[in-house]
Amino acid sequence: MIVVTIILRDLLSISPGMQSTEFVRGILYLSLAVVGAPGNTCVILAYFILLYQEKRLLPADVIILHLACANLLVVVARCFLEFLASFRLALIFGDVGCKSVIFVYRTSRSLSIWLTFILSAYQCLCIAPLGSQLATLRMIVAKYLFYVFFFLWLLTTTMSTAAILFSFSTQNGTNLVNNSINVQFCYVQFPSKLSKDANGAAQVGRDVVPMTLMTLASLIILAFLYKNSQQVKGLRSSSSDRAEKRAAKAVVTLVSLYVLLYGVDNGLWVYTLTVREAMASSLISEMRIFFSSMYAALSPIVIIVSNRKVNNILRCAGQEKHVQEKTTTVSTV
Repeated sequence: MIVVTIILRDLLSISPGMQSTEFVRGILYLSLAVVGAPGNTCVILAYFILLYQEKRLLPADVIILHLACANLLVVVARCFLEFLASFRLALIFGDVGCKSVIFVYRTSRSLSIWLTFILSAYQCLCIAPLGSQLATLRMIVAKYLFYVFFFLWLLTTTMSTAAILFSFSTQNGTNLVNNSINVQFCYVQFPSKLSKDANGAAQVGRDVVPMTLMTLASLIILAFLYKNSQQVKGLRSSSSDRAEKRAAKAVVTLVSLYVLLYGVDNGLWVYTLTVREAMASSLISEMRIFFSSMYAALSPIVIIVSNRKVNNILRCAGQEKHVQEKTTTVSTV
């Protein structure tokens, strides 16, 4: 990280027109990309290795794999590209670039939110007693999980079409007018206040609905864990029970992280909608994007630490690499 900072300082000295705020902005997005891209990639590779070894993945594993893919899209489409643009390393945000980046970001961001809810809901069903109606529902969800994913992709892409219609680059000399949202390199210009409010309300609803549902699922999980801990005091629990508890605690941690970061994001978004005139500064929008992107960057850390399958696979891969490097060094000597 120190080496990267030194390189970026050299880039700053080469570009005298670059402001210190742009430098700080670029560093912040780079930090998310440095954490989020390798983290999500490790989770994805771990599950592909697990799929190769066991020839199948459990439904919860499939959901986490899909979540890691969505989070990786968020990190690459927003954090990494924003870093490149901040240091003027690439001309990305033309009109087509703005439409593409904002559309992919909103779609993957929304998909990440809904997948977190699906994960929490499925984990809530997993802790239900065998033979109950919830256990039956779990089997139904597992059987039709592909259709759930298809519906989520259809929903998120449909609700992100405004990015294609109303996003424009600041590089083409477009003036900032009312009913616009300043996103540093791009403007999202709505044709009227009604369309801006309607689009804003739809986005808030798209976040608040899964947030409420996943919070409810997490409360049910916590209540079950507390009740189960009281029942098994002094008794030795089975390995499967311990695995379910670990998975449940990991899901609750992910949901808590989501509610915290996306709660700030939605609060700033609502504030943006209440401002009558378009803001000349992109600070509020940048804060929103940064907080929502933090979930995509930090969630793989929670998964790697708490998920024993992922942890064991990455540990074995690291040990094999170490052995290979040691063998290569000995042979060369």
